[in-house]
Amino acid sequence: MANFPFQRLQSDLAALIARSPAGQRLPSEPELAKQLGVSRATLREAMRSFETQGLIRRRQGSGTFVVGKMQVLDSGLEVLESLESVAKRMGLEMTFSDLVLETLPADEELKEALKVPASLSLTRIRRVIRAAGRPVAYLVDTLPEEILKVNDLPEEFNGSVLDFLIARGDALANSRANVSAIGATAEVAKALEIQRGDVLLHFYSQLFDSGGRVVDYSLSYFIPGYFHFHIVRRIEVTA
Repeated sequence: MANFPFQRLQSDLAALIARSPAGQRLPSEPELAKQLGVSRATLREAMRSFETQGLIRRRQGSGTFVVGKMQVLDSGLEVLESLESVAKRMGLEMTFSDLVLETLPADEELKEALKVPASLSLTRIRRVIRAAGRPVAYLVDTLPEEILKVNDLPEEFNGSVLDFLIARGDALANSRANVSAIGATAEVAKALEIQRGDVLLHFYSQLFDSGGRVVDYSLSYFIPGYFHFHIVRRIEVTA
């Protein structure tokens, strides 16, 4: 019974969101907290679950908005493929924006991730992936400049470094990824138009060529509710 008031609050919020058209701004936090008879801290906790479902979106300085229903991007993790390829297979339209290309030296983190000397020049590619015009993922790829220079990318670059390397004929072999849930940093929150500290799915990945060399170090941040990642595993039968 101790959780009943919170469950009722979630039910009231669900009803409010359900009857609000996509794009509508919800009442301000103080106003909504007063209307529902709860503290702002309790209200924020309840609203976070609707954010992770992709039903509402908080924008810094603008308020909280209802998000229209959209198809979830569903992908298995057994085979490495780009978001663009998955979206195309599912018939979803995805675009990218806020493309930033830069050359930078390897710092300690990048030196370790890419297994390169500190003096080596690197190429970094940052961009936002959008679905139905909404930011849903923020991707950062860093590669040795000898693998990819900024000027190597075509004007019609579609945002996928993986697809570009495959089309170019690079001998890619496999990828290793770590998956976790993290709070959005200020940089990522700004790119995705969310609040700092909001929970995101985070992929830290290294892409290897056929010789075992790390050719791409990528950081990917996904807004939960828009993505469904799954793993199919076989059963190991032992004697």
